[in-house]
Amino acid sequence: MSVKLQQFADWKQQGRRITVLTAWDYAFAEILDQAGVEMILVGDSLAMVTLGHPTTLPLTLDEMIHHAKAVRRGVKNAWITVDLPFGTYQESPEQAVRSASRVLQETGANAVKLEGGYPEVAATVAKLVKVGIPVMGHVGLTPQSVQTLGFTQQGKTDAEGDRIFAEAIALEKAGAFSIVLEHIPTDLAQSITNKLAIPTIGIGAGAGCDGQVLVTTDALGLGSWKPPFAKAYANLRETITQAVQAFTDEVRSGQFPE
Repeated sequence: MSVKLQQFADWKQQGRRITVLTAWDYAFAEILDQAGVEMILVGDSLAMVTLGHPTTLPLTLDEMIHHAKAVRRGVKNAWITVDLPFGTYQESPEQAVRSASRVLQETGANAVKLEGGYPEVAATVAKLVKVGIPVMGHVGLTPQSVQTLGFTQQGKTDAEGDRIFAEAIALEKAGAFSIVLEHIPTDLAQSITNKLAIPTIGIGAGAGCDGQVLVTTDALGLGSWKPPFAKAYANLRETITQAVQAFTDEVRSGQFPE
């Protein structure tokens, strides 16, 4: 049965933890969906893990839509959320509506995700929700702000913590159905989670969140590097390397094809 929007609030009330993983193509989306992940995020992390960019900033809306279409084809049950790339929503709420409308119309995804919680972003979220577009928020470490924030943990000072806490509240009031808390102190994430009626999805924010998200390449051990807060549940990079080496050895020796 396909995941519905109301279920996220229900799961928070029930204390049921929510699982989220990223996907960027049909094959991985189908696997994640069949494995029972509740939400698949077509994250702008694909700029780095799939397209080879050093940050998420170069990703375009057309590229995101291209990958989200492939993910949609592989999913029958999970809720699909798509990141709006850098520069596609910051200009104005109207720009955000145009970008988000394209994503939902052209890909068949269920929702979009925006980074940040300052007043302008909260106003944009409110506008999107008003026209019927479900929105996921994202505070703490926001990779699209890498030029100003870097990739370091956020919220370590009282002032930073207060700002992130206020941003999360503002996003909930604006109508966001869920919020990603990335790379912030555990106690701050717990306080935000306790305060909000909508679920928090943590990544590098401790066990107190209502759910957890990982970049799938990190979870499967596919990349050459992963963040210190991520966990690899397999080492597919080694497995794939060994399989490819076995293939090349057999071809060169004449063992394959038999």
